[in-house]
Amino acid sequence: MAGVAERVFALIRDTVEQQGVSLWDVRFVKEGAAQYLRVFIDKPEGIGIDDCTTVSHAIDPLLDEYDPIDTAYYLEVCSSGSERELTRPEHFSAMLGRTVSVRLFRPRDGQKEFVGSLVSYDGGIVLQTDGGEIRFEKGEFSKVQLNDK
Repeated sequence: MAGVAERVFALIRDTVEQQGVSLWDVRFVKEGAAQYLRVFIDKPEGIGIDDCTTVSHAIDPLLDEYDPIDTAYYLEVCSSGSERELTRPEHFSAMLGRTVSVRLFRPRDGQKEFVGSLVSYDGGIVLQTDGGEIRFEKGEFSKVQLNDK
């Protein structure tokens, strides 16, 4: 399903950005019996329902024309949210200096989640925590998300 999301991302990116917003992420997921194509958008002043509607109307004809998904699905356009997940290199670059939560596959020193300021990203990440800088290699973390609480 990641291949579908990447194809759709490439297909709609320019059209989304022409609407005055940035394309944060695309996910194609199955929930119950239904498939969902979720398009996450962002802009500095925040996303409103009108932004979601505008983007939905702009990308719908592209999706119909190029038909990148060979099954029925629901299209959802939504804000990337204040606790957005960082999944792409450009996400990490954009969030340097911000507070993030890092969830690990396996505990490190008895702990599976760390919170700190994102210092760097090169495939792995470095966090500045109360206990100092900690480096996590790419295969160690399962999820990184913004944590501006």
